[in-house]
Amino acid sequence: MSDGRSESMPDGDRPGTGAGAMPDGRTDRHRHRPVRTPSIGRSRSVRDRVAPVGKRVGPPALVLVVLLAAWQAAVVATGLPTLLLPSPTDVATALLETYPTLLGDAVVTGVTAAAGLLAGGLVGFALAFAMTYSRTATRTLVPYVVALRIAPLIAVAPLLFLWFGRGIPARALLVATLTVFPMTIAALDGLRETPAAYLDLADSVGASRLETFLFVRVPAAAPSVVAGFKIAATLSVIGAVVAEFVTLRAGLGYRVFDTATYLETAETYAALVVLAALGIGFYLVPVALERLLWSASER
Repeated sequence: MSDGRSESMPDGDRPGTGAGAMPDGRTDRHRHRPVRTPSIGRSRSVRDRVAPVGKRVGPPALVLVVLLAAWQAAVVATGLPTLLLPSPTDVATALLETYPTLLGDAVVTGVTAAAGLLAGGLVGFALAFAMTYSRTATRTLVPYVVALRIAPLIAVAPLLFLWFGRGIPARALLVATLTVFPMTIAALDGLRETPAAYLDLADSVGASRLETFLFVRVPAAAPSVVAGFKIAATLSVIGAVVAEFVTLRAGLGYRVFDTATYLETAETYAALVVLAALGIGFYLVPVALERLLWSASER
């Protein structure tokens, strides 16, 4: 028996019969939901990528701007001559005028530092390998590695140049004497800190000593090795500059010494700016390597 409510109810108010109803009676709840366009997704993706870079670069850039402004204001306020303290604008002018020469000097210094860093890293890793598996090698080699680091670089340089000449190979050898210590100690600490469970697993599957070293100890030691690489990278630039001070050949070290000798202060500051940029570039190499290793381990 019908109570008459169904006949009096409008079609649009009945369940499953309104404008938003599907043929099977279900309501289309997604009809009025806004659709995300591809352009919006791309713009958000770009913002997501740029934002972290801005957070990393923004604060150092702001500090640099403040320092340059304070430097310029101090020069203008005190009226110091360029011979004593050039302004940032004077340094920028000298940089623009001498950049071809400075670029060539930077290449020479960079090649010297890179060759010495590579040689020191290879020697250091080989020493760490020997000391990881032999306590006798540790007791024998560690005193010499430490002594090589303690010896003043400026005192070792004349001897090396007397024996091997004053070219880039001899200067790279001097850089290697500076970088072998941090690479050796960092690699040795990392290789010895390999978890025992990893080593037991390698033994259980019958891995050889070389296989255990390459596929177990080296990956486990990567963070420590990268930390030593950061220290050695900056020391390599210092060693290259010291070598150029002693040999007085091409390079940024020679350029700084030469311009300072002739009281070309703005040119000296310009060379120091390029040298600082080169040192930062060397430091960023292990930083990029570290991020690459982290991203690979997270996959």
